[in-house]
Amino acid sequence: MHRLVLALGVLLFLPRGQAQSVTFAHDIAPIVYEHCASCHRPGESGPFPLLTYEDVKKHAAQIATVTKSRFMPPWLPEPGYGDFADENRLTPEQIRTIADWVAQGTPEGPESGIPPTPKFTEGWQLGEPDLIVEAPKTFTLPAEGTDVYWNFVLTPQITGRRYVKAVEVRPGEKKIVHHANIIIDRSGWGHEQEASPGAGFAGMELTNRRSVFDPDDGHFLFWRPGGAPFVEPDGLAWTLDPGNDLILNTHLRPTGKPEQIRPTVGLYFTDKPQTKYPMLLQLEHDGNINIPPGVRDFPISDDFKLPLDVDVLSVYPHAHYLATLMEVYATLPDGSRKWLLRIPNWDQNWQSVYRYKQPLFLPKGSVISMRYHYDNSAANVRNPNHPPKRVEAGNHATDEMGHFWLQVLPREPGDHRRELDEALSRHTLEKYPNDFKAHMILSAILLSRAKPQEAVPVAEEAVRIEPKDPEAHNLLGAVLMPVGRIPEAIQQYQLAVTLRPDFVNARFNLARALAASGRYSEAVAQYKIIQAAFPDDPEIKAALADAESRVKR
Repeated sequence: MHRLVLALGVLLFLPRGQAQSVTFAHDIAPIVYEHCASCHRPGESGPFPLLTYEDVKKHAAQIATVTKSRFMPPWLPEPGYGDFADENRLTPEQIRTIADWVAQGTPEGPESGIPPTPKFTEGWQLGEPDLIVEAPKTFTLPAEGTDVYWNFVLTPQITGRRYVKAVEVRPGEKKIVHHANIIIDRSGWGHEQEASPGAGFAGMELTNRRSVFDPDDGHFLFWRPGGAPFVEPDGLAWTLDPGNDLILNTHLRPTGKPEQIRPTVGLYFTDKPQTKYPMLLQLEHDGNINIPPGVRDFPISDDFKLPLDVDVLSVYPHAHYLATLMEVYATLPDGSRKWLLRIPNWDQNWQSVYRYKQPLFLPKGSVISMRYHYDNSAANVRNPNHPPKRVEAGNHATDEMGHFWLQVLPREPGDHRRELDEALSRHTLEKYPNDFKAHMILSAILLSRAKPQEAVPVAEEAVRIEPKDPEAHNLLGAVLMPVGRIPEAIQQYQLAVTLRPDFVNARFNLARALAASGRYSEAVAQYKIIQAAFPDDPEIKAALADAESRVKR
């Protein structure tokens, strides 16, 4: 009896704050299954599985270390600065529980109390896709060296317009492919970058060419290991037309032996057409990135004023190895601040798209501010240069970038992407007055919004910047026509086809301008050149017949 009382006394007088008993069954398994197992299982990117007690016990000390430092699970945004879906962040209590379990010798607890091992969908996560597209050729990843960014150009074989509600990437070995983006290419730009058909091409971040008259597609098509495919809500599916390509931009990591990479992409269609038109807005100031060696805090900033009411659906921050702190917020018209994102310790290896749980409303006149900071000193453990050297903006891993993309959906019904595109182009020209692309886009938008008088000087500036660009001369001709300057428009179209004889659109515009000025014989000659390339095109046939009839009068 005396011994029993003594034992109870020990229990009653445990030091205040000493940890209670923690077991795998009751405390650790629920944390690991929810936050770790999606990647730490066979066939996924984690270097070892974490599905059983023995799995977790074997790596217990390592797990305690990486969770305490918040290196794992990899979730960069700071809480309280944006409410994101699929947040994979441990609470302080969960981190402390893991540490206590390790300190107590990793007890298993009753085997019957271990929750069921999570079940994961094997193969295609959304079921069999409506269309599977495979990369034309295999890419061989070298055994050694730095990370590789490789682009595969895939062409879906479809016969008519389709609406895509979801896309899933199957990159192959997930320990090799760190993440991937899909870019919709409607211009054939991707194939032009290939040394041979189907070979693909290198490049970290792409500036895809698009027609100056075509708005941005407005969707993040992002894949990372362990992530689930995102299904677009009704009305937000994106369009895919015959001849469109998908550029799969992949981040690959050498493994010590040559690896064969040939990814496939699954497309899921819907019969519900697009009725809502999101747009991707980009804040950036790469033009200011010129970081001397040794500088501990190099800031860049950008501020964009919204021309209309929008809902922000998701965001995608991007920088390379020198970036440290990222802050993005909106200052509302009433002067209040609304945070979009804050990342106190950026790590390019874990970049991702972040979708808000609920759309984030920003009224017209809100100013979105991006504030990025870079550390180019030897103290930055991620600095790729030893010793540090000057770093400027560029498309290589050892260069730098500072981008923040927002997927926004205008509140008003209809398609308002051109209003946003106009504001973005004007903003770009404030930063970079000689930006050729911004002049082209702004001029085209002004023309499409029935403002040709305003479009003319912008297009003229584009020609001044790139006097040998056929697209610029064609656009200048197009904005000169509606203001009645037809002879000058003809000169611009002639310059365009001289610079690029196979430029069908410019030649067609030239023929129409010649006909509008009564020069029907010359118009007929131009239409016949076009018809030789497109003998069955009904619009060309009709235009040629009309011009020929006028010649005979």
